[in-house]
Amino acid sequence: MTMKALILCGGKGTRLKELSANLPKPMIPVCGKPVLEYQLELLKRHGFEEVIISINHLGDVIKDYCGDGSKWGLHISYLEESVPLGTAGGVKELEPQLQEDFIVLYGDLMLNMDLGRILAAHVCHAATDPSCAGTLLAHPNNHPFDSDLLEADASGRITRILSKPHAEGLLYANLVNAAVYVFTKKIFEHIAAGVASDFGKDVFPHVVADGRHTLYAYNSPEYLLDMGTPERLEMAVRDVESGRFARGSLATAKPAVFLDRDGVINEERDNLCSVSGFALIPGADEAIKRLNEAGLYVVVISNQPVIAKGFCDYQEVVNIHKKMETELGRIGAKLDAIYFCPHHPDQGFPGENPLYKIPCECRKPGLGMVEQAKKDLNIDMARSWMVGDMTMDALMAKRAGLRFVGVRTGHACADGKYADQLDMAALELTDDLAGAVASILKN
Repeated sequence: MTMKALILCGGKGTRLKELSANLPKPMIPVCGKPVLEYQLELLKRHGFEEVIISINHLGDVIKDYCGDGSKWGLHISYLEESVPLGTAGGVKELEPQLQEDFIVLYGDLMLNMDLGRILAAHVCHAATDPSCAGTLLAHPNNHPFDSDLLEADASGRITRILSKPHAEGLLYANLVNAAVYVFTKKIFEHIAAGVASDFGKDVFPHVVADGRHTLYAYNSPEYLLDMGTPERLEMAVRDVESGRFARGSLATAKPAVFLDRDGVINEERDNLCSVSGFALIPGADEAIKRLNEAGLYVVVISNQPVIAKGFCDYQEVVNIHKKMETELGRIGAKLDAIYFCPHHPDQGFPGENPLYKIPCECRKPGLGMVEQAKKDLNIDMARSWMVGDMTMDALMAKRAGLRFVGVRTGHACADGKYADQLDMAALELTDDLAGAVASILKN
């Protein structure tokens, strides 16, 4: 691959004082191998050949270990910062060498992802948008309340940078800035020479506010862990030993639990159309957290005809989902993806939106949303489940080859609409999502 990779390794690792006194943080071992080596192996697997490593604190340790990169089949060179200039400031020196698109990794990340996917997304953005300055990896995590967050529109274009600490009462999508970036050379127009600056806090807000160039979010639930605290370092060790790290890339198919929204995660409201009407069902957040901890993808697929009916606009449904993700995030629960269908085929509602009054493939029991999720996340459908409260959920699960569990917190699959296409006597019903999760994990 002709694209160059830049790994930022200049930090001091102040939160790992005992371990980083004599080792730069990227050289801290996880199961006998430095964090940095995991990244070099990842780059090699994806066809990269040329890597630049920026170094400062104890940089000679990195140089002595990595050398010229030949042990991994790479060519490694170094940017030695005499004065620390933050994650972005020193990169400006490399502008003459980085005139083609390049990828940036932070050297203290335990990372396993299909780099081909983010590169393909970036190529698409750059090809369709001449002002594109970069594509940023974003992912849902279990502590969004103290993470730097992104806001993006339906095309993925980043519209807002939400740096921590966050204002009280902020509702947000769990879209965390994950410190893997693919840039075009336009990014250098937003980095001042010789001035300390940070990508997340300085450069990206400037790009968004300036308006001349655009940034895009590539949302992925793949394995990424900042092992900058003793607790997270221990977690990284556990994840490598258990195989969770190895399974973390979208190159590996994994099972998912698909969840309907209304009556499963939040209290059933007839045509819920405002943030103020959203309320989590007690125990739903803890149930989702159990699925997260079990290593299963958690994916919401929901019909939202309130948009087509004219009860609210598209953005209000997005805001409801921000409310849902914010409340889940408070206890460390997360959703790996949310898909919703805004369409409704029947006309005749006062104030209806004709743009969405169409038949479609995504509306359950159609398979559009679940097939999109399968493609996006490489889901192993044969080992996956659907949890819902209506017969359309059960029928969609049947058509998709998913195992199904119904819950009584909503309609308890008693709506009858598709009962003639189902073996109703054989449907498994549990009291709530917590019961459904217990059944799934047992099986």
